[in-house]
Amino acid sequence: METFTRFLYEFLNQFFSGFIEMFKGIGAGFAQAFNFKRYQEILNTYKGDLSVPEWLLVGISIALVIIFIAAIFLLIYFLFRKYFKFRKTSIEKDQLLDEVANLNGKVAKLVKEKEDILAMKVSQLGLKPGESPVEENAEEEPIDPSKESRFAKLTEIDEEYKNYRIKNYGDSFTLPELCENFRNFAASKLRLYYTIDMMRLFISALASTKLVILQGISGTGKTSLAYAWGKFMKHDSCVASVQPSWRDRTELFGYFNEFTKKFNETEVLKEMYVAGYTDDVYTVILDEMNISRVEYYFAEMLSILEMPNTDEWIIELVPNSWPTDPKHVIGGKIKVPANMWYIGTINNDDSTFMVTDKVYDRAMPIDINDKGTAFTAVDTDAMDVNFSYLSELFQTAMQEHPISDDTLKKIELMDDYVIQHFRIAFGNRIVSHMKKFVPVYVACGGDEIAGVDYFIAKKILRKFEQLNIGYIKDEIDPYINFLNKTFGKNKMKECIEFVSRLKKLS
Repeated sequence: METFTRFLYEFLNQFFSGFIEMFKGIGAGFAQAFNFKRYQEILNTYKGDLSVPEWLLVGISIALVIIFIAAIFLLIYFLFRKYFKFRKTSIEKDQLLDEVANLNGKVAKLVKEKEDILAMKVSQLGLKPGESPVEENAEEEPIDPSKESRFAKLTEIDEEYKNYRIKNYGDSFTLPELCENFRNFAASKLRLYYTIDMMRLFISALASTKLVILQGISGTGKTSLAYAWGKFMKHDSCVASVQPSWRDRTELFGYFNEFTKKFNETEVLKEMYVAGYTDDVYTVILDEMNISRVEYYFAEMLSILEMPNTDEWIIELVPNSWPTDPKHVIGGKIKVPANMWYIGTINNDDSTFMVTDKVYDRAMPIDINDKGTAFTAVDTDAMDVNFSYLSELFQTAMQEHPISDDTLKKIELMDDYVIQHFRIAFGNRIVSHMKKFVPVYVACGGDEIAGVDYFIAKKILRKFEQLNIGYIKDEIDPYINFLNKTFGKNKMKECIEFVSRLKKLS
């Protein structure tokens, strides 16, 4: 054993002495390399014998040594930095994994609590866990198709209007009077204040399309304007508050329940059905219409309202016909009434979706960005208005105040300019809307160029927002000069303000 102890001592001593000598060597090397006193002694020894060129070489040598030393320190610094960074990342990763594990534990706990709550609700209904309340506790039994109507609300309307006769109100007002009366009614009865030009724009928008979009900052009276119009027409607007969950047309019209064999009718469908009985003016407000994608829930209506023949405005509610179906539901289909307008309100912020060209091209947007200024209004009552008379006023205005040939030529020149410089064109649908909007705007008391200006700014130049403003900003000033030269100095005020605002944003 004594022999083995001596062996082990000498054996381990040989190994560890080598490491000790290694570190001693490294230490001695550093001590020698950084012995600045010795450098000074060497320099003092040779300084009397060095020539000027040799002193230059000495300076270079000293600089190289300093650079080499600095490089060593930088290398050591970066090695330590990389190590600590790796170490920090590893620690953060471990902390993150711990946090994920903690959150998973909390989720599992919440799921268990949810299951306990559901179990309590099931027990309150008198069911056993796993049983379906529809199967075990259904209160509604499927209806008999030969005896009961699947459209309960529409059937009630049939009963209410079975002896109804369309009323002729003997209307004789003009479009300027309609604008003035609506403005005074809103102010005197509802304390809502709008400019007379806003009334002209609104009435002209109704003449040009069935879908009007009121847009602007919150609190300026967008929904109030549509609400006031319903009050003025003596038929309260049907408000459909759009929800983020709206994905298809069933949110507007309802759906057929296969279990109960009943159709769940919405208030919009009910209002449409009532409008089909009368010659009055009706309004549906799509409040916050872009809080969901308009193309999801309003796609079918966008296509239907584009058809020139209103007899083709048909919606299929159910695929078949029952003998107990309402009077105006024929073959499971209902006709979209021509005497109803759809007014959407939108706010452009982070909580909403962008309204696409498909929607804008079929609608007439109106900007409401200013709060109305109060004024003393003549006390004015709501009006009984026949849709047929209002429609006749619109048609008469289009015949008597068509856009002049001179203005049409200027619009054509502007179209060519926009195509050439901005690569944007507008189609026949927009031109058709303009030929309805501008004449009615003129008939309401507005100026032709002002109507063209507003229409182009809201329907055509709006497309500029989709372009890269940085690439077109140099084209904006020449375009403003073109508008002033073609239409007259500052005549196209809305267009100039719009493109100028785009330039500021670039």
